[in-house]
Amino acid sequence: MAINLELPKKFDSTVERTHMAAEHIFRPISRKYDKAEHEYPTELDELGKLAKQSRAQERESDGQSAATDEPSENGPNMRALISAREMSWGDVGLLLSIPGQGLGNAAIAAVATDEQLEKFSGVWAAMAITEPSFGSDSAAVSTTATRDGDDYLINGEKIFVTAGSRADHVVVWATIDKSAGRAAIKSFVVPMTTEGVTVARLEHKLGIKSSDTAVIRFENARVPADNLLGSPEVDTKKAFGGVMQTFDNTRPVVAAMAIGLGRAALEELRRMLEEAGHEIDYDKSAAAQHASVCEFIRLESDWEASWLHTLRAAWMADNQQPNSAEASMSKAKAGRTVTDITNKAVEVGATAGFSETMLLEKWARDAKILDIFEGTQQIQQLIIARRVLGKSSADLT
Repeated sequence: MAINLELPKKFDSTVERTHMAAEHIFRPISRKYDKAEHEYPTELDELGKLAKQSRAQERESDGQSAATDEPSENGPNMRALISAREMSWGDVGLLLSIPGQGLGNAAIAAVATDEQLEKFSGVWAAMAITEPSFGSDSAAVSTTATRDGDDYLINGEKIFVTAGSRADHVVVWATIDKSAGRAAIKSFVVPMTTEGVTVARLEHKLGIKSSDTAVIRFENARVPADNLLGSPEVDTKKAFGGVMQTFDNTRPVVAAMAIGLGRAALEELRRMLEEAGHEIDYDKSAAAQHASVCEFIRLESDWEASWLHTLRAAWMADNQQPNSAEASMSKAKAGRTVTDITNKAVEVGATAGFSETMLLEKWARDAKILDIFEGTQQIQQLIIARRVLGKSSADLT
């Protein structure tokens, strides 16, 4: 049976619109904000307004599609994937800086009730998970949320919060009962103007310098109980599957960022090879061609495999199919591949690749975070092993 791997026509406008933003807004200012770390890219304000309008139209369109009896649905997850891919071709850090498009928004979309989706539809939400005491082990959350009448009091410190100083809200992972373990970990939507919420500092980073990364402290930060996303019940059977569902949605998007950046580097690598007189001939065996061409074909095939993994993960999410393994597969494959591609492009570019005359060295620096955040390579492989072998986190650590 033939498989059609072309994107549905309904996404043509998304591809065109987001690629134009990447080409005409992101690329021209990419180096400027790489050098001006922590300076807010004001050029994105208008883009943020347009993106908000587009999302409202897309939600309406996706809602109409979901109401039909189509056998397969390509909805908001696939659309987010495509947008991330196209705009990351321009600049990953600037994509993460667009007003209204924080990682916390994906968390809200993943686990919020219908009422909460309506309530938080216009917010720009960062996501606060990692703490000074742990890195990739999300179950080790020590930030607490203590019930106090109709509110929760949140106390703790979060690090590596993307858009933490720019977003107007932050989705905070906190435990409502330390004795109940991971089952008591919930996510809360906290306005950044809440008393007791403080941006302690901004990090200086290797890459994605145009995106701010903050340390945020919560000291008796009071939020309404209704700001707890999903159910407040501690379900030991479900553990913290609700908040972890966030990753099933966001990991394919991070993979798409890696794919967009990887494509940019592949295009530049192809140009350099052709300029040097090394033609890429797909009708010949790779081994029968110049060593650099052989390497390019290997990288391109890895890139294609990453894209297909990512498409699969997003399609499953849109069709309400469990995709935890596939989400981790897409993130692991794309994260490893983009670092491989960008490093090779710097190597082939030689002096020009290592200097600031091109964007190659910047892309290599930006690429590394895509193999780290939303779970490192090792964490993804652990999750995949658990799913494939049918093991729990207690069985396989």
